[in-house]
This record gives sequence, structure tokens and C-alpha cells, in this order.
Amino acid sequence: MVNVALTRTQRARREQLIGAALRAINERGRDNVRIRDIAAEAGVSPGSVLYHYPELGDLMFDVHRTVVDRFYRHRADAVDAEASAAGKLAAAIETGLPSGRDDEVARVLYEMHGLTERSSAHSALMTGLYDREVALYDAVLEVGRATGEFTFSRPAREIAATLVALEDGLGLHLMSNNTSVERGAAKHLLTECARQATGCPVG
Repeated sequence: MVNVALTRTQRARREQLIGAALRAINERGRDNVRIRDIAAEAGVSPGSVLYHYPELGDLMFDVHRTVVDRFYRHRADAVDAEASAAGKLAAAIETGLPSGRDDEVARVLYEMHGLTERSSAHSALMTGLYDREVALYDAVLEVGRATGEFTFSRPAREIAATLVALEDGLGLHLMSNNTSVERGAAKHLLTECARQATGCPVG
């Protein structure tokens, strides 16, 4: 029983540190975050951070995993909340783009994806997110085909991959402060792409 309680305590502290690291990365940028910054954000000593995460890289991995799961779960929940295939597709598009340049989860997600060039573990997280997002769109498209809302000649999986690639590119421009790309215009491009692919007005 003592060990179970300790495990729960450790898990709670790790979650606290992950949240603190997420906020610190959002404020300072991933490359500028140090152990002392995370400790200050969490209201603990640097030694406490090192006790739970002797290597900063392990904490960064848990932050990446957390934002990936949070980002995808938000999308899946929004899609599940809609009854029609058109509504589900609109929800997928709405949640696939950053809500704005101050979107904390999206900003940290893009920051953490920069680690994929040097880490197979981080690369696996990004690959997993991509695969889940494509599968989410694919499932929505198949629902629309089954109900007769959508008609398309290309494979659903191909359309899904196109939408994910488009939203990833647009999202990167939005988070990079590209003043030539506004969220409304980005959403319109995605919506038009979906409409042309499915033959159904979306959103």
C-alpha cells in the first residue's frame, strides 16, 4: 500500500512538472528552457525537478507525449460530439488549426516536433500523431460515404492524408507569425479542399 501511494505521489508530481515545463516552453521557447525555469514555474526547487527527472530530455519527451495526446483528444472529442458526417468534418477542420498565435498546446507541439531530427522517440510521437489524425479524417469520410452525405472518387485515405498535410502546413505558418496567413483564410482553404473532395458543403 505504501508503494502504491508513493507511485501516485510521484505520478502527481511528474504531472505537475510536465505542466510547468509546458508553460515554460510556451513562454521562453524550447531551446531556452532550463531546469531552474521549470522549477520556478512549478514552485519547487531545481533539486526536486532533478529527483523526478534526472535528465531534462526525459521531461521533454513527457511534455511532447502529453501535448500530442491532449491535441488529438481535443480533436477526437469534438468530432465525436457531432451527429452528421458534415458536422464531424467541420469539427475536424476547426480543431486541426491553432486557435490563434497564443494557442499554448499548438505552440509547444510545434516546438517539440523540432526534436524529431535527433530523436527516434520524438519522431515516433510525431508519426503516431500523424497516423491518428489521418485515421480520424478517414473514419469521418467513410461515415459520410456510408450515409450518402459524401461522394468522392479518390480513396478516402488519400483525401485524409491531403487534409492533414494541408492543415499542418497552414498551422506552421500561423504559429510562425506569417502575417500573410490568417486563421480565417487558412480555415477557408481547408474547408474548400474538403468540399471539393466530398461534394458536400462543410462548415
